[in-house]
Amino acid sequence: MKTKYIYILLLGLLPILNIGCEDRLNIEKHGNLGGQEDFYKTDADAMQALASLYSSWGGNYYNWYLTKNLLADDIWCGGGSRGDNASMEQLNEYTFDTDHGMVQGMYSGMYSIIYKANLIIDLLAPDSDVKKRAVAEAKFFRAWANFELVTLFGTAPVVDHLLQPGEYRQGNSTPEALWAIIESDLGDAINSGVLPSKADANDSETTIRVTREVAQAMLGKAYLFQNKYADAASILDKVIESGKYKLYEGDYDMLLHVVANGSSESMLEVQKRNDSEQAWSQMTMTFIMTGWRSDKLNISWDAMSYIATGTYGFFNPRKSLYDAFVAVEGADGYRLNSTMRSYPQMEAIGITVQPGASMIGHEGYFMWKNRTLREDCVYDASYFQALQYINLRVMRYAEVLLLAAEAHVMGGNKDKALNYINQTRTRARLTPLTSVTLDDVKTEKRLELCLESVRFQDLVRWGDAETALAEQGKQISAFSLNGAEVLFNNSTYGFKAKHKLLPIPRKELDLNPNMEQNDNW
Repeated sequence: MKTKYIYILLLGLLPILNIGCEDRLNIEKHGNLGGQEDFYKTDADAMQALASLYSSWGGNYYNWYLTKNLLADDIWCGGGSRGDNASMEQLNEYTFDTDHGMVQGMYSGMYSIIYKANLIIDLLAPDSDVKKRAVAEAKFFRAWANFELVTLFGTAPVVDHLLQPGEYRQGNSTPEALWAIIESDLGDAINSGVLPSKADANDSETTIRVTREVAQAMLGKAYLFQNKYADAASILDKVIESGKYKLYEGDYDMLLHVVANGSSESMLEVQKRNDSEQAWSQMTMTFIMTGWRSDKLNISWDAMSYIATGTYGFFNPRKSLYDAFVAVEGADGYRLNSTMRSYPQMEAIGITVQPGASMIGHEGYFMWKNRTLREDCVYDASYFQALQYINLRVMRYAEVLLLAAEAHVMGGNKDKALNYINQTRTRARLTPLTSVTLDDVKTEKRLELCLESVRFQDLVRWGDAETALAEQGKQISAFSLNGAEVLFNNSTYGFKAKHKLLPIPRKELDLNPNMEQNDNW
């Protein structure tokens, strides 16, 4: 009962700690986790500090999710018209520069997570199980944020403690230094003895917070990104062999919906609640941005009975993604039709483009696995569809299987690799492979995890980005009742060698003369 009480306390604190600027200005009234000498003393203090860390992590999800998926090759940046969101178009077409707001937000957001983690690690004496677990979770999240920094920015500073006034202007680090602290923090979290494991694969309560196996999975991912294949395979095997996770056995097209919150496949999720009193304090723009451009569609009464309208259409799948599915599964593939739909399929269920309407950044394909559903809404606000209680997915078990498959392919253990990749293929109702290559893993990972925030970093580390993304943004398509057509051509577009690392935001360089820009920016 005590454990369950702690979970409830943690969830209850999240909306309270994320209500705006005023709580950070009135320190005496609301508290400041880094400014009170009498704080970080009790188990209750530890839980409050940890809730603040989880809130900071969850609060960065929107920018983290949109930025990474816009940089990949699965979607067009759409919207109501060309220029509806210029900063998102710049990411999607590779015309952004060093002062791009979303890139800046990603960079500073990771450091906000690190700061909250450092408060716990440096100021909380680990003299109780509650405090020890808070420290272990803080080390996990510090490692998670540093993983994003090293894979996206490469030379971001290492901040492994609360900085003193004379330390604020940190110089660039190296990838090696960032990887070292990632490995150290995750190792400490795993070996702390206080991170729990799930009771079984269907235990949804324990997944509210970080588990030992999630930390192991993250360390395995870090090893794989460094080409430490044997280390990655060894620790990812432990996660798989633990039996604490398994692929979701319900309908595949419900995997990213409320019904699968905390499912057997859920590893790391930002928690949401079906709480009408807290609906606005936990709102997210994620689904309103990624849903279809519903104001340009006619939706039949049958479809309206389950589809939630009022979404903006900024994430429209590319024909190239559809074609990648068809090449593996055929046009009638179970996973394909659970992931995305063609326009004729939309017409068949009573959804059509309005006469005279033109959808920018669109080729006539619609994401299905993350379609907005009425049943996912705290309030079905058709005027502003941002009140869902879908947990925001960060990592699921399918990714662990495919990370392990890659590690074993590269390490030479093809039997284990074959077993792991065939688990996701079997769930997708595909014939099992009889042999496996790295290209098989790459293809399976693209299909299984499309729009799940892994594709861009994978393309870069595989050395495939310059080819796969070379012409991204060259032509901008639009879709209407006349079909898809090229709306116009850009003169500047596409991934270049410099994009292997994102730029250190110009704002950071202006404030810190000890920092240097990444190459060619």
